[in-house]
Amino acid sequence: MPMPHTDAHHAYWDDTQLSALIDALVARGWYVGERFIDSDLCRELRDELHMLHQRQALQEAGIGRGDERTLRRDIRGDAIHWLDRESLAQRRYLALMNELQQQINVALYLGLFEFEAHFAHYPPGAFYRKHYDSFRGRANRVVSTVLYLNADWPADGGGEMALFDEYETEREVSRIRPEAGTFACFLSDRIPHEVLPTRLPRTSIAGWFRRNASLGGVVDPAH
Repeated sequence: MPMPHTDAHHAYWDDTQLSALIDALVARGWYVGERFIDSDLCRELRDELHMLHQRQALQEAGIGRGDERTLRRDIRGDAIHWLDRESLAQRRYLALMNELQQQINVALYLGLFEFEAHFAHYPPGAFYRKHYDSFRGRANRVVSTVLYLNADWPADGGGEMALFDEYETEREVSRIRPEAGTFACFLSDRIPHEVLPTRLPRTSIAGWFRRNASLGGVVDPAH
C-alpha cells in the first residue's frame, strides 16, 4: 500500500521500497533505489534547477565550513543552490523527506531532527573526489541522500556516484547511474563516495538528515 503525499499531485514510494531502504541501512550502511521518486516531481525539480542555472543563480560549491571554506576545482566541480521552499516542487520533495525522516527515526532511533538539501549542477568534465559527508565524533550529518534528476541518461554519460566499503575503503561496492528518480541513501560518516567525471550536464539534489548539534543558539553546521 503506497504512502501518499497530501498535495494535489502525488509523489510517493511504496512500503516495499521503504522497508528495503531501512533494511539496507542496517545491513550495510547504504541503499540505492530506482524510480524511488515520482517522475513528474523529478521533472519539475529538474526544470527549476535549469532555470536557476540559466539565471546564474547557482553558487560554486566549496569544501570546508565557515572561515575554512575554499573553492577547489581539483576536488569538487559542482555549483549549488540550497532548497528554500520557494517552489511547490521543493515543498513536495521536502515533505517527502520529512516523512522519510520520521520513518527512519521510528525504525532506527537515530534522533534525526531536520533535513537540509541543495540542488547540484555538474557541468561536463566536473567531478567530486572521494570523501565522507561527516566525520565520526562530529556526526551532525547522519544520513546522506542523493536524488538524481537527469532524464534518459546514456550509458556513456559518466557522472556515476561510486560508493565504497566502510572497512575496505578502496573497494567499490556500488556505482550509481544518475538517472531521474534514482535515490541513494547512506550513513554520512561511514560510507566514502565520489562522483566520477561527467560527460554531460548532470543534475541532482544532495541532502542530509541531521541531529541537533547546535549549541548556544548557533546552528551547526552553518551554511
